[in-house]
This record gives sequence, structure tokens and C-alpha cells, in this order.
Amino acid sequence: MAGPIAYIALYGALYAAFGAASPFWPKLFETRALTPQQIGSILAAAMLVRLVSGPCLARLADVLGSLRLVLASCAVLAAGAAAGFVWADGFWWLLVLALAQAAALAPTTSIADALSVNAAKPQMGGRPFEYGWIRGSGSAAFVVGTIVVGQLIGPADLMPVIWMNASLLIAAASATVFMPAVNAQAAPPAPPASLAFGEVGALLAIPRFRILILVSALVYGSHSMHDAFAVIRWSDAGIGTSVISVLWSEAVAAEVLVFFFVGPRLIERFGVRGAAILAAAAGIIRWLIEGATTSIVLLSMIQPLHGLTFALLHLACMDMMRAVVSPTVAATAQALYALGSGLVTAALISLSGILYARYAGAAFLPMAALCALALPLAWYGFADQRARCGPV
Repeated sequence: MAGPIAYIALYGALYAAFGAASPFWPKLFETRALTPQQIGSILAAAMLVRLVSGPCLARLADVLGSLRLVLASCAVLAAGAAAGFVWADGFWWLLVLALAQAAALAPTTSIADALSVNAAKPQMGGRPFEYGWIRGSGSAAFVVGTIVVGQLIGPADLMPVIWMNASLLIAAASATVFMPAVNAQAAPPAPPASLAFGEVGALLAIPRFRILILVSALVYGSHSMHDAFAVIRWSDAGIGTSVISVLWSEAVAAEVLVFFFVGPRLIERFGVRGAAILAAAAGIIRWLIEGATTSIVLLSMIQPLHGLTFALLHLACMDMMRAVVSPTVAATAQALYALGSGLVTAALISLSGILYARYAGAAFLPMAALCALALPLAWYGFADQRARCGPV
């Protein structure tokens, strides 16, 4: 297993593990006699831990210069925490295990992206290797993981969730053994790394990196209202669960399609600036229409825009990241990228409940405004440059 296949195996196992577990952890906690308030406390605490742990462990990976080792170690620790749910009972034990797994999982996607983005393009092993292929395989694997575990579990038996999550995380750790080391020969020289976060300041001193984080936080954060209240809004409008599942699957399918095929071609045609502008414009259209109507026909027409508002922007950000960030701090940069959107999303999810309670569908208008704000920033900051910048 070498080259792209190893990366696809890593992303497939990692995201299938997410798909097999993340939708079902709350239900598992409920079967352990936790109250809704206790479940909410665990989920909120896990989110806070991820926001702190992700950048710290990603920075450690850069300092050690061994991204694969840290990634594999985190996956194994997360698998161990998952296995602990078999025996854990009571709020405090479940909280400890949930926080341990959240801390271990937090940097995995950032480190995986740091490895794959710098290994991809223009070629690996003499063959073309697109980052979108492996990231798209991850999105597809998430769906497969959710579907498969859904067939295995029963109303009161969620043990398959635990074992499938743990097994897939071990498989992800094993896949790192077959991943070739990233060739950092072209990287600019960097000072000796330390656990001090001076390099974080140097990264944030890069204007285009700052704008990248801001644009991604605005556009990704604009999904908060949809993620939190779209299903509730559609259900209240009389749309059945089978139709809702189709609408949701339509968005995921568009995401996979853009990662694999459409996105790389759009970036080749319009560049990263054009792709980022297109993603923000698609967000404006998507949230304006979703806030104005619950027509199944119109909703089905705008759901594929998720491929642009998420997948295309992510590809543009990865392409830009490869151009302006040295591989020696790639994991740290990826963690900051995830942290920016994570903080904004967490804040907007908290705000979305208030907005939706007061304004219902009109609460989607501020989400469109966030994408409108991202448009001039994308034009200013997402310039096409294929050569790396100087030391960061």
C-alpha cells in the first residue's frame, strides 16, 4: 500500500469511524441513564476540549517532526477511550472517557490534512495525486460508516457503535505505517522548533493566512443555522423524514462529487480566488432561499450548493495553504484553520437558537450576510500563487 492508496485508506478509516459513532454517542449516553442536561454537558465539554487540544497536539507534531507518529498515537488513544465505553457507567466516568477521546481525536484531521496536502500535487510517485480524491473518500466513508452501523445497532444495543469506532480508529493508525514521508526538501529553512508558540504568531503574521482563516470561519460558520435547525424547520413544515433524509444525502453526495471531480477542475479554471468567491456566493444564494421557503422542489435544487459552500472552499483553502505555509508548521497551520471555524461555529450555534426562536426562517438571513462579508475578503486575500512563500 503506497502513495495515494495509503492516504485513501487513512481517510476512509478515520472518517468511517466518525460516521459510525458521532451521530450515536448521545443515544449511547441516554441508554446509560443520563439526563438530557448531562448529555448536553458532555457534548459541550467535549467541544471545548477539542478546541484546546487540537492546536496543542498539532503543534507538538510539528515540533517532533513526526506527524505520522502523533496521528497514529492519537488514533490509538481515541480507540482505547472508545473501548472504555463498554464498561463505563455513570455521568463522571462517561464524561472522562468522552473528554479523553475528544482530546485525542481533535488533531487527527488537521494532521492528516497537513500530511496529504503537502504530499499531493503536482505528483506523487510519478502519478497525479489530487488532495480532493482522498478528502472525498473521507466524506464518502463517513456516510458508509453511518449506514453500516445503523444496520447493526438496535434500540437498546449500541455496542456495535463502540466496537466499530474503536476498530476503525485502529485501522486508521495502522494506515499511517504505509504512508510515505512528506518530502520537505522544497520547504524554506525554519528555526529550531520548540513547544513555544512563536511560530503561531509568525503564521498569523502572514496576511493571506489570516484572511484564509477569516473567510473559512465566516462561510463554514454560516452553516450553523442549517445544521441546527434545518431538520426542525422542514419537519414543522410537514416534510416527512424520508424526504428529509434524501435532502440531507443530496448535500453529502454533492460534497463528495466536488471533492473528487468538480472542485479540482473549478480551481484549475478559476483559481483559488475564483473558487473562494464562488463558494461565498453560493452561500448567499443557499441561505436566502432556505430562509424564504420550505418548498421541497426549491430545497432539492439548493442542497447541492453544499458542494460549493463546504467542499470547494475547503479545496481552495488547502491549495492556498500549500502556497503560503511551510511544511515544517503545516500541522499547526491546519489546526489554526480548524480552530477559527470551530470557534465561530460554536458561537453561532449558541446564537442560532435565539435567532430561530424569534425569527424562524428569517434567521437564515444573517447567515447569508456572513457569506456576503466573506466575498470582498476572498477577492483580496485568495490570490493565486503556486510558489511557496518565505520562512514562517
